Amino acid sequence: MRRRHRITGLLGALALTAAALAAAGPANAAGTPAADPPPAEFGTDWHDPLTAAPPVARPATRSCQVTLAEAQFRDFTPYQGSYTPPAACGTAGWAKVVLRLDGKVKGRQYDRLGHLSLGGVEILRTSTPQPSPDGITWSVEKDVTRYRDTLARPQPVEMLIGNVVNDTYTGVIDVKATLTFYAADGRNPAPDTPDRVLPLTSPSVTTPRNTERLLAEVYATGSGGGCEEYWYMTTPDAAPYSCKAADGPYREVRVSVDGQLAGIAAPFPTVWTGGWSNPFLWYVTPGPRAFDVQPIRYDLTPYAALLNDGRPHRVEVSVAGVPAGQSGWSTPTNLLLWQDEAREVVTGALTRYERSEPAGHSRWTPAAPGGQHRLDTEGGHRLTVAGHLNTSHGRVATTVTRAVRGTSVHRWTDGENQDALTATWTDEESVTRGPATTRTDRTYTMDGETTLGAGDRLRTVISLGDRAETVTLHGGKAVDRSRLDDRYTGDATYTANVPRDQRHAVATTSARHRLYGSAAPGGCYDRTVATIQGTLTVDRRRC
Repeated sequence: MRRRHRITGLLGALALTAAALAAAGPANAAGTPAADPPPAEFGTDWHDPLTAAPPVARPATRSCQVTLAEAQFRDFTPYQGSYTPPAACGTAGWAKVVLRLDGKVKGRQYDRLGHLSLGGVEILRTSTPQPSPDGITWSVEKDVTRYRDTLARPQPVEMLIGNVVNDTYTGVIDVKATLTFYAADGRNPAPDTPDRVLPLTSPSVTTPRNTERLLAEVYATGSGGGCEEYWYMTTPDAAPYSCKAADGPYREVRVSVDGQLAGIAAPFPTVWTGGWSNPFLWYVTPGPRAFDVQPIRYDLTPYAALLNDGRPHRVEVSVAGVPAGQSGWSTPTNLLLWQDEAREVVTGALTRYERSEPAGHSRWTPAAPGGQHRLDTEGGHRLTVAGHLNTSHGRVATTVTRAVRGTSVHRWTDGENQDALTATWTDEESVTRGPATTRTDRTYTMDGETTLGAGDRLRTVISLGDRAETVTLHGGKAVDRSRLDDRYTGDATYTANVPRDQRHAVATTSARHRLYGSAAPGGCYDRTVATIQGTLTVDRRRC
């Protein structure tokens, strides 16, 4: 195993991932669950997986539940079924619709990638936790109200969590997916949602001619168990490292319209539950977004006038930096459209287009004898697009500016027995539509090191960060603001290359999810969960 990249080769698996998990059990006054002391090392069972993220808020209105899928996944055969919207909670104007996935698995199994779609529209992308021999259960919840257009009509259902079951990998993934609809009323009106949701099943798309707002959402994930699962640690061909990418580790998710670049974004550096060669880090507390693959959103409204001509146009998604011909990225995409009901055709024009030259550079410094190789990487790009539309309520101008940047330092030894990365990615976006401007500044961080020492003891120490601040201005004055700060830290050690019962694994983990402003229940949410050897030791809420 030493000849291989320590992170991809030892225990990585792969998957993708979905939303907020089930809350922990009761806590005492200090915020720590009443439980037995943690064991000296991992045994055959541990606490069910959970995140510190807030549950989906629900209105106190009449509700109706529909089962989308019940399946046991043993291979790569998708579940196929049908969906009919409930009649008792209204036909489309719901206050909220919540998707819930309940799963259970036991034995031995890797983390696995999953998706759920209705009528070709992907509404959930998820991965699974790795099970204990005694078995685990988990839940994922997601607000899917924005897919009202899809949910309002009968649809075919497809779900797949690709899996392999044999004499070694025994875990059958047993899941149930439901939708709960909450009726709208005077206190809980139906929110503004897209009039149409179109899955981008091919590059060619024809949109309604009266589109007045257009967003794209891309579930972009590097995955599959190969090097693009760890895209942020790839090196140019000259460097002696097991995961190669000719242009280094800088990645950028791009959307183009008729061949012209229309949107840029930094991908989120998701660490799955087998990641960094050390599943003991993630058994109970996954890293940020590991159970909630959130789509990247792009405002393409400046292109609406072009697309409103009634002819098919090409809308394409690509990931810059991936070596030619190399697989490993998935980019399912939905188009979300709002229509002007008072106009059959909305006209307008693209009025401004400015972009910098994309910059990406990696510098390899060879190791001195007995020392570490070093790869310093910087990359960035900026794009501004503006246009106007002649709507039934006047001319509306939209300007979208986005700037992405990534910096990283990767250090490793010959043989990769030591492998470390420190990296920061920023994604700054400003959208001005009429008199309102929404600015969102996102920052993703990763600081980790894996070391294989004496006796094949493998230790991983890692911290991850997912931060964002959003402010909406109207007439230059802030009218809405929210802030997210989701952080994970972990330290886990086990004996590699031995049977499971001989690993003598230990681990401490902590996750803290803070959310302030309009996006948080009551304006403030702050929860910390911590574990030792898979035992939940802290579950504390501060708001």
